[in-house]
Amino acid sequence: MHEPMKIPAHVQRCMERLESAGFAVYAVGGCVRDALLGLEPADYDLCTSARPEQTETVFSDCRLILAGEKHGTVAVVTEAGIVEITTFRTEGGYSDNRHPEWVNYVSGVEDDLARRDFTVNAMAYSPRRGFVDPFGGREDLKNRVLRCVGCPETRFREDSLRILRGARFAVKYGLTPESATMDAMVALRGLMDNLARERVFEELCKLLPLASAADLIRFAPLLAAVIPELAPMIGFDQHSPHHAFDLFTHTAHVCAAVPPDLTLRWAGLLHDTGKIPTFTRDETGRGHFYGHAKESAALADGILRRLRAPTRLREDVVELIGLHMTKFEPEKKAIRRWLGRLGSEKLEKLLLLQQADMGSKGTGKPGEAEQFARLRACAAEVEAEETCLSLKDLAVNGGDLIALGFTPGPEIGRCLQALLNRVLDERTPNDRDALLEQARKWLSDTDHSQSEAGFLSSAD
Repeated sequence: MHEPMKIPAHVQRCMERLESAGFAVYAVGGCVRDALLGLEPADYDLCTSARPEQTETVFSDCRLILAGEKHGTVAVVTEAGIVEITTFRTEGGYSDNRHPEWVNYVSGVEDDLARRDFTVNAMAYSPRRGFVDPFGGREDLKNRVLRCVGCPETRFREDSLRILRGARFAVKYGLTPESATMDAMVALRGLMDNLARERVFEELCKLLPLASAADLIRFAPLLAAVIPELAPMIGFDQHSPHHAFDLFTHTAHVCAAVPPDLTLRWAGLLHDTGKIPTFTRDETGRGHFYGHAKESAALADGILRRLRAPTRLREDVVELIGLHMTKFEPEKKAIRRWLGRLGSEKLEKLLLLQQADMGSKGTGKPGEAEQFARLRACAAEVEAEETCLSLKDLAVNGGDLIALGFTPGPEIGRCLQALLNRVLDERTPNDRDALLEQARKWLSDTDHSQSEAGFLSSAD
């Protein structure tokens, strides 16, 4: 390093304590990489010659977190955050492609760096001892190369999540995997079957918001290894005049074209998974995908359940995918109903997904941007009117219906939704007396199963 690495005061104090006690200590890994790139590290990890029990003694007057002690890590709680301090170590035997069967402590930082995944993550820095880079990580960072430390196959067999992590590092830092590293990533991608699905989901959630279309295409074999439903999409000819790209290339462009919001990125990645099972060709040879939105939504639901995605994200993604072929017209009554059903935020996300979908076919047809501008202008006009758009805006509530004679239960919800639909369709004003009159008609209908249909079809 030509210039000293800037280390926050609370981390420096931890390092000085260990040094004063006679132990070597270095900032290591991602914080060194980020500092070399001129980025502000998110956190600082330290490695030291001190054994865990010695580290505990040095920091005996501090609050410590010892959850990682068996692997050599002692976390010190400082006023400015947690600093993890790990003893120099080597590891051996990864029978589950994740956890080492044993950990040995070593005396030198070079031996510790030798166990790390990529050269750009295998660098260390000490204010007293300087910069340590035994595997050329600094040069690789300068040349924008992603290279494994030692044998790539060995590194990926130790922890197969490193395959996806490698893709993420390449995308985030603009690195190109050198040939041996990339070949091993692809050849050993099947090892990721052994990973906990939560780990895969977490890594994909870090990758997707960063990825360009070119990134997704470059790492398509890795994505397909952890989401097998993507595999048949790679190179699939859609046989359609509306699509210049194969199915996965189109998908990659859609995913990259939406904002880096997790719900939208997952929706973009999975929105056309149902095209393969619904594919047909007519007598002219043209391809069709009737019902693919519904099928894609069902597949996305299964994929996200398998990956243990949060319920809210899964449900929102599935809803957007199921609706992504909906045809909208910039007409206030229709937009009012969609705003009432989805809310303004979700409607905007659906429009963003549709816009990315239409703009990622490779055909370059004009007029699409103008269409979405008209829809957004119409939605803004409806929202500016401050009209009733949801049940919370309705001039009556469940208590009013109970007072009217309704029995508490699901029928109240159905009636309120029917009243809202009448307001959204401009059949009934959002007026308490007018709505209660409609509710009385519902209540007087002896066949309540027909009430909602009657509400939707009858005049006020």
